[in-house]
Amino acid sequence: MSKLSHFDQDGQAHMVSVSDKADSLRKAIAGGTIHMLPDTLALIQQGNSKKGDVLGVARIAGIQAAKRCADLIPLCHPIALSHVSVDFAMDTKLNCIHCSVTVECTGKTGVEMEALTATSVALLTIYDMCKAVDRGMTISDIGLQEKLGGKSGHWKSEK
Repeated sequence: MSKLSHFDQDGQAHMVSVSDKADSLRKAIAGGTIHMLPDTLALIQQGNSKKGDVLGVARIAGIQAAKRCADLIPLCHPIALSHVSVDFAMDTKLNCIHCSVTVECTGKTGVEMEALTATSVALLTIYDMCKAVDRGMTISDIGLQEKLGGKSGHWKSEK
């Protein structure tokens, strides 16, 4: 197993140096799911939430979260993102909404944390906007699905 890169030889936390890395196209795709009552999903589908367009607000929240990732995760590098997309798919059989986030940049470090943060915040925003009618919603399966670029190249989840 490789050593953890965010610790120096003395075990102290530090921001990893990316100074010697070459710029390359970086892309990460993350996803997650929020499960809810059938009536809650119907409210979102119909656009009848008292707070407005739930998925529209959640999409903007996810984009904003990707842009603010370095403010939230202490050792993340601030990254100039070139693209963030937040997509939702409603699943009426399982009473859930699947979220998929794609983040891209050209830079020295990857955008996995930005994609994961955006996914988390988008799903949390759905929870926040619908909690008045369904406090039992659960968020699950947040994870990296794919990443491209950098020294480690292409990686894809087997899940």
